[in-house]
This record gives sequence, C-alpha cells and structure tokens, in this order.
Amino acid sequence: MATPIIHLCLISFIISVMPTSSSPVQDPELIVQEVQRSIANATRTAADARRKLGFLSCGTGNPIDDCWRCDPDWEKNRQRLADCAIGFGKNAIGGRDGKIYVVTDPGDYDAVNPRPGTLRHAVIQDEPLWIVFARDMTIQLKEELIMNSFKTIDGRGASVHIAGGPCITVQYVTNIIIHGINIHDCKQGGNANVRSSPRHYGWRTLSDGDGVSIFGGSHVWVDHCSLSNCRDGLIDAIQGSTAITISNNYMTHHDKVMLLGHSDTYTMDKNMQVTIAFNHFGEGLVQRMPRCRHGYFHVVNNDYTHWEMYAIGGSASPTINSQGNRFLAPNDRFSKEVTKHENAPVSEWKNWNWRSQGDLMLNGAFFTASGAGASSSYARASSLGARPSSLVGTITVNAGALNCRKGSRC
Repeated sequence: MATPIIHLCLISFIISVMPTSSSPVQDPELIVQEVQRSIANATRTAADARRKLGFLSCGTGNPIDDCWRCDPDWEKNRQRLADCAIGFGKNAIGGRDGKIYVVTDPGDYDAVNPRPGTLRHAVIQDEPLWIVFARDMTIQLKEELIMNSFKTIDGRGASVHIAGGPCITVQYVTNIIIHGINIHDCKQGGNANVRSSPRHYGWRTLSDGDGVSIFGGSHVWVDHCSLSNCRDGLIDAIQGSTAITISNNYMTHHDKVMLLGHSDTYTMDKNMQVTIAFNHFGEGLVQRMPRCRHGYFHVVNNDYTHWEMYAIGGSASPTINSQGNRFLAPNDRFSKEVTKHENAPVSEWKNWNWRSQGDLMLNGAFFTASGAGASSSYARASSLGARPSSLVGTITVNAGALNCRKGSRC
C-alpha cells in the first residue's frame, strides 16, 4: 500500500482548542473597502508591469491571481497561496502552517477507516495539512468527504476530479481552502458511518448532494474550482457559516447554483458575510447566483453570461452590494431581471439594502435596487470602486480549475 509523502516541519498544534466559528465583522463595509483597495492596487501593478515588460507581463489586475500566478516556482511555494485571499474569507489559512500531504491513491475504500494516501485519510487528520495530488485522478467518494479544520485541498499540477458520488462537507470546522478542483455530478450520501477525525466517527443521514456544503463553518475560501451538475447546490453555506470568499470559479449546467442562508427563520445567519468575486457563471445555469438570506453579500467583478430565471435573489432582508459585474440577460423577455426579491411583498422588500454600482447590463438586463442604496455606508464602501465591468471578461477568462504544470508558470 502506497503511503503519503509528507515533508516540511510540523507545527505543534492542538486543534481542539482552536475556534470553529467566527464573530461577524462589525463593519462589513471595511472589508469591502479592502477588496476595492486590492483590486485597485492589482490594476495599478498590472499596468506598471505592462509598461515595463510589455506583453511578457502576467499581471491581470485580478489581485488573487497576481499574488501567486506570476511565480514560475509556484510549485515550490505552494503555501504562499494562503496569503492571497481577499474579502471576508481572507483569513482562511487552510493548512499553510503544516506539512504537505501527497494523495497517491484515488480510491475511497472505507469511510470509517480510510487508507493512508487517500484524500479521505488526509482531510480527517487533526494537524494542519496542505494536500496535493501525485498525478491526475478522478475520486468517486462513497460518502461525504467530512473535512477537519486547517486543511487545504490544492489541485494545482494535476487534473483532479471529485465526481460521481457525494462530495465535500465543511461542517463546524474552520480555516479551509479548496483550490483547483473539478467538482461535478455530486450525489447524495449518508445513512452510513463516516469518520471526521482520527478519534471520531458518526452516523450520517442523507446529505443534500452539494458540490461544497458549508454548514456552520468559518474562514472558508473556495477558489479556481470548476463546478457543475450536482444534485442540490454547487456551493451552499448555511447554519451560521461566515467569513467566506468564493472566487475565480467556473460554474455551469446546474439549476440551484448557490444558497447562502439556511432559512428565513434561521436568524443566526444574520452573521453570515460572503465575498463573491471574479467568478464566471456560465452556460446551463438557471437561478441562485447566489440566493441570499439575512447576511451581508459583496458580489464584485463576476461574469454572468447565462441564467434562465434570475441571477441574484434573496429573502429575509439580506444586504447585497453588487459592484462591477457583467450581466448578459437571456433572450427570453420574461427573464431580463437580474434580481428576485423572494417571499415578501413590495412593501417589505423595498427596505432591503440591494445596490448595483458600475454593473454592465447587456441584452436588456436590469437590476431592481432597494433600500438604502445611497446610504453613507455604501458610499464609503464604494469609494475606490471595483474594476470596470467592461474588463470583467479579462479578469474572469481563467476562472475555474487551472491547467498548472510543474516547472512552468501557472
């Protein structure tokens, strides 16, 4: 049986004393301002590089990518990625301070006693781990992949697919990075025992069949993944989850894309804060990009090229700050509206704070704003501005899992 390759220094760590939840940022507009500064700085840096190096520059103005992709030695400096997040999930360090664990075996033989060298064995360990893959592989999980805290799943350098079975669950844990994975055709799991740590396993009832399910999780960053065709959501965050960034992903062929908030009556989700940046919402999508409840959602510089019903929706008075996105409406004249205010009469939703600034509306698309759209807090948050929506195509051209190969620029 192959064993995982583990190297680097182990940081002494007692995971049980680390927090598994996060208090909300008291002024979310400050985080929005930080995102805007990052975008503005990346834009200036890219422009300076182009002036100095011409077409040889790899600067794009995407602050996440420009943080690490220009490094030809990215494979030797993998954990640098953890310092590149922006937005509400910027402090998700994943397994930055731990060893590198190489997955050598694509099998998923036993959800209670996983074999060393498998992805399941890696994600349940107590210590921080930065998990990479020895080669291209498709992993068909038998049950949900229940992650432990302080883990990074890093697919760079290989074509890694999690498909055809249950997928990833981030439940009551913290500091998770999921990067560069193809996640598709996810199905229900459950009615089985599943191990979540070296010391604990328990009975799981039926799961929803999400690509990535965040349940009471915090400090989570999902970046450069390609997601499609799952049973329920592609990325869902519920039950008090917060401090999340969803960035640079390519989402296609799915109905209910992204649910953020458990229910209209679950008020703990008022603490939810999510940044949705630089994603491409592509062909075959129907609705929920995202659908929000209660919390604060910054939707910035995403490319919406397809939807059948609506793009952004919500209920229970969420705050939605849409900046610098490109919305291309379908040809159906009844589906031109970007937004959908759910489960409330106009007299109620007219007070919800939904704002569009600098969004590009194409083919008849329109955004129905509401609430304090001209409030001072929005004005402060928007003082630096997102990157112009006309450049969104360039910013998101590399959304999804990247074709990174060792020894070359990613």
